Amino acid sequence: MDYTPTNPTPLSPSDYAGVSQAASDLRGHAADDMTDFAATQAQTVKAAAVEKAQNFRSFAGEKAATIKEEASIKFKQGTEKAKELHVTAEDYVRENPTKAVLSAVGVGVIIGLILRR
Repeated sequence: MDYTPTNPTPLSPSDYAGVSQAASDLRGHAADDMTDFAATQAQTVKAAAVEKAQNFRSFAGEKAATIKEEASIKFKQGTEKAKELHVTAEDYVRENPTKAVLSAVGVGVIIGLILRR
């Protein structure tokens, strides 16, 4: 069925004011709805960002603890290796004092020649 008014009535100026008020009310409600939607979305994004930051902080803390533990182990291994080298060097000097003194003098002369230039 097609509706076609038989006698359309013209709108009076007071009717235009009502239509204008209705349009203004619709715009106001739409703006309020958009504001509420934007606020909700902002809160959702903020909550997600806070959660991600906490997860990252936790992961970084765990990783830092692991790295610190590994560095401590490597430092202890390096200290032990240095002590072993020191003992080995002392034993060599005690077994070969002449070679050790002559080697030290030779190294000193070479360094002196290099620094003189």
